[in-house]
Formats: sequence, C-alpha cells, structure tokens
Amino acid sequence: MRSHHRNVALLSAAQALLFTNNVTLIALNGLAGYQLAADKSFATLPVTTQIIGSALTALPASNLMQKIGRRAGFQLGTALGFLGAAIATHGIFMRSMTLLCLGTFVLGIYGAFGQFYRFAAADAAPSDFKAKAISLVVAGGLVGGLIGPALSKWTRTLHEVEFLASYASLMAFCVLTMLLISALRIPKPVAATGDAPARPLAEVARQPVFIVATLSSALGYGVMNFLMTATPLAMGVCGHPYSDAANVISAHVIAMFAPSFFTGSLIQRFTAEKVILAGVVILVGCTAIALNGISVAHFWWSLVLLGLGWNFMFVGGSTLLTGTYRVSERAKAQGLHDLLVFGTTAASSFASGLILKANGWMMLNHVALPFIAASGVAVLWLMTRPQAATA
Repeated sequence: MRSHHRNVALLSAAQALLFTNNVTLIALNGLAGYQLAADKSFATLPVTTQIIGSALTALPASNLMQKIGRRAGFQLGTALGFLGAAIATHGIFMRSMTLLCLGTFVLGIYGAFGQFYRFAAADAAPSDFKAKAISLVVAGGLVGGLIGPALSKWTRTLHEVEFLASYASLMAFCVLTMLLISALRIPKPVAATGDAPARPLAEVARQPVFIVATLSSALGYGVMNFLMTATPLAMGVCGHPYSDAANVISAHVIAMFAPSFFTGSLIQRFTAEKVILAGVVILVGCTAIALNGISVAHFWWSLVLLGLGWNFMFVGGSTLLTGTYRVSERAKAQGLHDLLVFGTTAASSFASGLILKANGWMMLNHVALPFIAASGVAVLWLMTRPQAATA
C-alpha cells in the first residue's frame, strides 16, 4: 500500500473515532446542559464551550504541529480528549454545570487537533489525490453517525446517574485513537527548491480564494451547528421522544459524511466552487422543509439535507483552501481557517439555545437563511472573477 493511501486509511479511522465522540456529545450536551442549567436559556452552553475550545486551539495546534510533526500533535490532542472526557464525567457525577463545561472545553481542544486529520492527509498526498484524500478522511465520520447515537441511547441510563456512562465511554475511544495515530507516518513538511518565502498572514488571508474558501467552511459549519444543536431540544419541545431525536441526529450525521465517498470526485470533475454552490442550494432546501412542519419526518428530512449541504460546503471549502498557500505558509493558513470556522460555530451554538427558547424552532430557520445566502453570493462572486482560481 502506498504511504499516502495508508495514511488516509489511518486518518479516516481516527476521524471515525473522533466523530463517535463528537456525535455522542451532539446528542447529549444540550440535554445534559438543560438538566443542570438553572436558566434553561443556557442549556446549550456545554456545546458552546466545546466549540470555543476548538476555536481557541485551532491556530496554536496548527503551529505546534508544524514544529513537532502531525503524529506527536495528534497524540497530544487525543490525550487531552481523554482528560476532557474524564472531567465531563466527573461533572455529571457531581451535577456541576461548571465541570461539565470545563470537560467539553477540553474535548473541544481534542476536536481542534482532530480537524487537521483532513489537511494531514492532503499535505502528504500527490496533487491529483488531495481532494479525494480530504474527502475520504472526512468520510470516516460516517462511523460516528452510526455508533454515536446508538451509544448515547444505550449508555444514557446505564449508570444510575443519567448521562454518566455516556461521557465515560468517550475515554475508551480516545485510547483507541492513540493506538491508531501511533502507526501514522507523515514526514515534516519541506519547502520545494526555489519556493518563495512565507508571506505575511494578512496577505495570504486577503486572497479572494482564501476569503471564499473560509466563508464557505465557516458559514456552512456555523449554519449546520446552529440548527443541529437545537434539534434534540426542539424535538423534545414538540413532544417527540428522545429515541426519535437520536434517530434524526444519526441520519443527519450519516448525511454529513456518507457523501464524502464521492465529493472529492465531484470536485475534480466540476470544481470546488460549483460543489460549494450546490451545498448552498441544498441548505436552502433544508430550511424550506423545516419551515413547513414539525413532524418527525420534517425534522428527519431537514436534518438530512443539512448534513449533505454541510458536506459540500466544508469539503469544497477545505479543498479550495489548499490552493491558497505555500508550504512555508501552511500552518498559519490552515490554523486561521479553522480558527474562523470554529469561532463562527461557537457563536452559532450559543445563539441557538437563546433563540430557540425565546422564539422557537421556526425562527432559527429564518435566522439561518441570510447566512446561507451570503455563502452563495460569495462563491458566485469568485466564479465570475476573470482569473478565479480553482482548487
């Protein structure tokens, strides 16, 4: 097996375990927060602190891995994930919202390191395999969509303290991830002969392609998280049992990652910009369904389209980004991209709980529409530029 194929396989498996953790947290954080919060408007705070942990760590994690290598960085991130799961478990046992939020914050740091799995695969792959490498690693999250909701349902009441066993199970997945990462073989980056010196980060970030790539990833991720975070709570308010909410989240996460088996091929055939634009159209369809009813079927189809639209926008944006930096600029460009992605996502998750409580599920979908439209305008602007760069 070629080394880059082996790395993609290992990173895809690590992505599967990362998103088993993440999807379990998606299914439970809002509910656990609702149980512990004195003011129910802050029920999604454990979700927000997790994403803040990712946002604050994205740029430092990228710079650190530039110095110590991908494998050592991923091992450190996973060890922090184990610690975060332990703190969150203790927080549930102590019925402490503060400890739960601290635990999810540290788990967010683990997530920030793990988000670089896709870039690690692309950086070590030939140019004609980069889009597929990113896509296949992201596809590993499909396993999380299958295992995470089932795990949350099975472990939720396994211990007499509700949710305790669910958070404790995350530690086991971190241990398995560390074993996988130990087999990773990715050399430290070396600039090509004659490669120009690194430009200032501001100059890299001013490129139209960088701006559109980051907007596509950030707004796609932000809108997805905005609606997904509120879904279990909204379904509960609408009278649907937790088992239905878990099934909807499972279908959503499958829709997020299953398309990754062909998204890379679509990008190679049609360009990243067109795939991103398709994602924008799909997200509009997601909100249209949500605004037409509150049955389980409405939630199910809306969340499936939400996952598919996210996939096209996030994989497309990540692929577009790889054409905007030199080897010497890689760490800071990727780090800034993910910092902006998770900063947007943190804001969306916090706003989600506040708007849901004050104005309800329908208003959430109305609020999402302008951000979806902004993504579409940005990518159309790039596509109409005379010398638009295409990844």
